[in-house]
Amino acid sequence: MASTTVSSGLSDSDHSKQLRKAVIAATVGTTIEWYDFFIYGTAAGLVFPKLFFPNQSPLMGALAAFSTYFIGFVGRPIGAAIFGHWGDRIGRKATLISTLLLMGIATFLVAFVPGYDSIGIWGAVILTVLRTLQGIGVGGEWGGSVLIAMEWSKGHKNRGLVASWPQFGVPCGLFLSNLAILAFSAWSGSEFLNWGWRVPFMLSIVLVGVGLWIRIGILETPVFKELVESKKTEKAPVLEAIKKHPKEIILSALLRMSEQAPFYIFTAFIFTYGTGTLHMSRDLVLTAVLVASCVSFFTIPISGHISDLIGRRKMYMIGAAATGIFGFIYFTMLGSGSVTLVFLAIVLSLIPHDMQYGPQAALIAEAFTPRLRYSGASIGYQLASIIAGGPAPLIATALFAAYHSGYAVAIYIAACAVVSLVATWMMPDHTGKDISAEYDA
Repeated sequence: MASTTVSSGLSDSDHSKQLRKAVIAATVGTTIEWYDFFIYGTAAGLVFPKLFFPNQSPLMGALAAFSTYFIGFVGRPIGAAIFGHWGDRIGRKATLISTLLLMGIATFLVAFVPGYDSIGIWGAVILTVLRTLQGIGVGGEWGGSVLIAMEWSKGHKNRGLVASWPQFGVPCGLFLSNLAILAFSAWSGSEFLNWGWRVPFMLSIVLVGVGLWIRIGILETPVFKELVESKKTEKAPVLEAIKKHPKEIILSALLRMSEQAPFYIFTAFIFTYGTGTLHMSRDLVLTAVLVASCVSFFTIPISGHISDLIGRRKMYMIGAAATGIFGFIYFTMLGSGSVTLVFLAIVLSLIPHDMQYGPQAALIAEAFTPRLRYSGASIGYQLASIIAGGPAPLIATALFAAYHSGYAVAIYIAACAVVSLVATWMMPDHTGKDISAEYDA
């Protein structure tokens, strides 16, 4: 690989300003995208079983609601392929504006879907369609937001930290979505199921306006500009990425098993488990997840920074191992019946996840050559949605229904950790290397 670095053509001070703007645009945009995505997950655990599946038992209603939740994960690889193609063809910036619009409009429309009492099963059908659009939007968002930040990083020493900031959008979105549900739950009181839950979805359109204003003001990355000037862009980048980087795509999906599956158990399944099985109050669980997201504000960038010091792969494997062990500690604390221990378990639950999520963006994106990076990284990252994040709440619910024990879910988390440890060990590590030159030239 060449040792040269692509120049932006800007002075050092102007380049630094653009880097800051790119990081802010990526982080704010992903915050909005994840607010939209997570608010659906919270509503799926608290509202949708009663509103859209009222004739089902609590367990079957939860399974039905999480099935519509899963559809969003199916849409994510589709979005990765669609927007990955255009991100490698026309640029990172234009593609990111499109993903933000798609996600925001779909989320806004969820607020107006009638319940089962009004239009029967058609409410769930409309919900499923909008959830699919959500998935397509967020599927194209991640790759672009990571690249718009990472490809403005001039040096190699802080790339893990820079790339971790778009990941920072996850706890921010989680915080805002749970805060919105908590606030409107308190405000609407007994009317929460009728109209209170809809207001946070409506607010999405305001956030989209803010995100668009910020993203329109950034420049295209110097790495992509160089690809255009040297006429190295691909006509069919998705197909080329699959052809050139099949190993990296598969490993990217598998290494996310121990990060993504537990995350949706800790932030979505917990609402059903906490309120239904543990009989904890809705506001207690919401508050605990809220505090957990605040902890992630620190642990994600810190983990990204540590990966710059010890290597992406090593940091990621430490996090995967910690997740596999923590699953048993987590369900032991939940099973204690102590409000304090349940609250603490939820608050601590995202730390092992963040140890992986911080270095993950750079680990995956660095593995792909520049002209195929948006497509390859996006597809690999989002394929995990089908095998990890999407089915995780369903699998957790089914395991608990079959074995009536949280330890069955902990074993599932541990199995995911083993898969990730093997996949990460096999993943190429480009920590500290130049990522502007073509890897397969």
